[in-house]
Amino acid sequence: MEYNVTQESSVKTKVDVTVPAEECNAALTAAVAIYRAQADIKGFRKGKAPSSVIEGRFRKQITSEATNDLLNVHINEILAETKAAPLSRVDVDAGEIVRDADFTYSFSYEHAPQFELPQYSGLEVEEEAVEVKEEDVQAVIDRIRGNLADLKAVTEDRLPQDGDVVVVSFEGFENGEPTPGVGAENFQLNLGEGQALPEFEELVKSVKAGADGEGEMTFPDDFINPGLAGRTVTMKITVHVIKEKILPEMDDELAVKAGNFENMEKMREAIAKSYETSRSQLHRSAAQKALIDQLLETVDFDLPDSVVEAHLERMAQEEVEKVERMGKNLEALGKTMDGLKKELEPGARELVKSQILLQAVAGEEGLEVSPQEMDGYFNYMASQSGQDVITLKQYYEANNMVSAVRDKLLADKAIDLIYNQADVKKTAPKTEGEDGTAEDKPEDTAEAGAEAGAEGTENA
Repeated sequence: MEYNVTQESSVKTKVDVTVPAEECNAALTAAVAIYRAQADIKGFRKGKAPSSVIEGRFRKQITSEATNDLLNVHINEILAETKAAPLSRVDVDAGEIVRDADFTYSFSYEHAPQFELPQYSGLEVEEEAVEVKEEDVQAVIDRIRGNLADLKAVTEDRLPQDGDVVVVSFEGFENGEPTPGVGAENFQLNLGEGQALPEFEELVKSVKAGADGEGEMTFPDDFINPGLAGRTVTMKITVHVIKEKILPEMDDELAVKAGNFENMEKMREAIAKSYETSRSQLHRSAAQKALIDQLLETVDFDLPDSVVEAHLERMAQEEVEKVERMGKNLEALGKTMDGLKKELEPGARELVKSQILLQAVAGEEGLEVSPQEMDGYFNYMASQSGQDVITLKQYYEANNMVSAVRDKLLADKAIDLIYNQADVKKTAPKTEGEDGTAEDKPEDTAEAGAEAGAEGTENA
């Protein structure tokens, strides 16, 4: 077997292969022998039929299997000899072998480009320091109390108010005709928590229990459904019931209900620690992203199209699933799959470029991923998704996704190394709205436990 390697671009390589007739004959003979041992041909004892009879009877299957076996052996051998590391599938252009004839074929694959690594140690980066304030802890406790609150129907003759939970039916109309997609029956709404548009909440707060109401409402220009953005509808509502929250006392009993804490002091300590941990991880990730951005600005190289496309497909599918979980679809949002991919493409290209850069750093530093680290990843993913870890690993293996996991863990190690070697300067914590946005509320172990315990009460 002889082969010639051609670099078609900085990210694509083609290999032309010539296999002599003798090797083709050997592959066919081996395949015939396997079929001969298993074939049951009338007039011959099992395994005793002449090879010529076997080859004539099963010529198509034998030729196909012999060709595939030869291709697999050669391609793996060539990739190993050339120390190639394909980032995409190997595309093969081949016919089938013929007895007593040379066999030529080619295969190509995409790979990471060669480029000069920038200086990645000793970089400077800012990272926001973490400060846990009493009001942060209290805000989490207040949310826990709200989740654990009992709901009691309001019997007095009054209007709904912030803090109440109302059950309401509503429908939008334009020119007397119902507006598609604007309506719901027995919808439960927590007032004052930003769950609905302000105009809608104000309308609800103007109607007593058991009564109807209506009012004009204009959807904002940036509304999630572009088909409704900027449109004005007449909203007709019926408030079925008003419920008020009976908040539990802030005592040790609340701590036990929220997460089986010993007392309120222990609960506050756990919340503060969880807040600090989540914020530290968030700020560290932001600093690592800033370091990668610094490095990406100093390098320029081609990206493998098939790898970008694979990431783009995954990102688009995740976006579609996110929309569907909201009970909508792309068409309802005025989007198409092609349009969505166009929006996501810059992010996909940046992701691939980052991965290639970090893979190069990992190679330069001799970083590796151990089997134990791979198992740890799958165990974590299984615990998060509630799946059996063995089934999860089999799915990744069947879909050729194991190498992608290894590459991700390797990239994580590379950015950790860059971060640990960086000159990290802590900056003062930002106040809410300082950068134009409000801080996200961190996930909290205590709060998550409280939400689980409160599931039965919110629907009372």
